[in-house]
Amino acid sequence: MISTQAWADAQRLWDFQQMGHAPRPCSVAIGLGSHDLGVADTTADLYHRGMMPLIVFSGATSRTTRHRMPRGEAEHYRERAIDLGVPADAILVEPRARNTGENIRYSRALLEKRQTSVSSVLLICKPYEERRAYATARKLWSDVEWVCASSSMALPDYVDSIGDPRLVIDMLVGAQQRLMVYPRLGFMIEQEVPDVVKSAYERLRDNGFTSRLVPET
Repeated sequence: MISTQAWADAQRLWDFQQMGHAPRPCSVAIGLGSHDLGVADTTADLYHRGMMPLIVFSGATSRTTRHRMPRGEAEHYRERAIDLGVPADAILVEPRARNTGENIRYSRALLEKRQTSVSSVLLICKPYEERRAYATARKLWSDVEWVCASSSMALPDYVDSIGDPRLVIDMLVGAQQRLMVYPRLGFMIEQEVPDVVKSAYERLRDNGFTSRLVPET
């Protein structure tokens, strides 16, 4: 059972991760691979709304996707987007990245190899990792404008769509930890974290939502 307090703390982290950016037309979109095919759905919707002419789906596999996405996250995203009406020639696949930093670096390298002019990027990810993805992208590719987007869903609806409440809360805790640890390791820009968010994170961590934590040194 997940306590009422744990759900309240998860909601606090969920709300903090939302950047609140309004989608607008960008040079390209980068869809960050994960267990969540909703990223591909959101990317397809934004493509059909004219928000970008080109998409890069980036991602290999991880411990949470190797069975459900055996061909790689980026390839499964590509297939889903094509099923939703995105032309195949509007999609590039970056199949090697295994973390957010690699998503950004490898996608940038792919676009530079193709000599694609990029001044702005629509960064599409899971709803509870917008801020983490933004902070990473700003650190690694600072001379373009970043606009974040994700599925517009409330936390309970998102949990229902994934079907694994503990996984979602573990991922929220992991995303929050990285926001606080990674800037001093040089992996992302610094983000101010309110005390109420830090307290929510600490309670969840201390109550065992720890499977997505990383070493802090």
